[in-house]
Amino acid sequence: MKKILAVSVALLATAPTFAEELVVYSSRADNLLRPVAAAYQKKTGVTIKLVNDKAGPLMEKLKAEGSNSPADVFITVDGGNLWQAVQMGLLRPINSSTLKANIPANLRDPQNHWFGLSVRARTIFYNTAKVKPSELSSYANLADPKWKGRLCLRTSNNVYNQSLVGVMLANQGQQKTAQVVKGWVNNLAVAPFPDDTAMLKAIGSGRCDVGIANTYYYGRLMDKEPNLPIGIFFADQQGKGTHVNVSGAGVTKHTKKAAQAQKFIEWLSGSEAQNLFADLNHEYPANPKISPDPKVAKWGKFKQDVINVSVAGSNQKKAVMLMKQAGYQ
Repeated sequence: MKKILAVSVALLATAPTFAEELVVYSSRADNLLRPVAAAYQKKTGVTIKLVNDKAGPLMEKLKAEGSNSPADVFITVDGGNLWQAVQMGLLRPINSSTLKANIPANLRDPQNHWFGLSVRARTIFYNTAKVKPSELSSYANLADPKWKGRLCLRTSNNVYNQSLVGVMLANQGQQKTAQVVKGWVNNLAVAPFPDDTAMLKAIGSGRCDVGIANTYYYGRLMDKEPNLPIGIFFADQQGKGTHVNVSGAGVTKHTKKAAQAQKFIEWLSGSEAQNLFADLNHEYPANPKISPDPKVAKWGKFKQDVINVSVAGSNQKKAVMLMKQAGYQ
């Protein structure tokens, strides 16, 4: 009996330990993460408790809670928001060979506080009845007078546009970027739209001929209205490449379950979860070894701008100021 008891104790001591629950603060849509959380629970027995809100309020919540925060993982969209989370001291570095192997360097924090898990391109869309692809080339080209009264944009207070302009600042400098943004403003057909979907619908209805949006909004819209005359064009293929951004995750600074939180993010970066995480939202897997959903793949391959997406955050204030000075509402 003593021998059996000793063996049992030894087995318990060497058995892997898992948190019964991980708390995930997320600004990614609830319906996109529920299936992922369910799949992880089925695999590991770990329950994923999702706390959803917009990025800003969630980061303020984490900051206010401090060491009392129940959060173990933070998931949000856009390199600008992820950069801000690092600046606020909300995340801890992750030393993971798995994540470094799965996620390219440009899609993760240089100090490994967060890792991209899905990719979206912010690129050019056009009315196929009014524009030929041969007329399109780059973001800067949309400032050309030939597009006067033909361009639509989302408002400048959106982080996606701030990130695009922030990366443009890094790639081509203050003067050139200012000229481009002023050119965009001069070419607007109507006032900027509150969201990408409304802007894309304006292109489809002929209110404008061209615009800039995230690819996943296009995928969602075409699922509902496949006959809209909207085409996708990947910008800057003769230059730096198309601007891409991420949805990403990091381990919270004050978690008591850092190892388990890291395992969850590692799983999200691998073959079991990458398509589940990306495909529901018409995004590209961040892991280059994983193929995108056939619907997304049909849009065609393209050259990405491989500048580190954290630049979108570090240049955010400059981008906002530049857009304001250009009269971009």
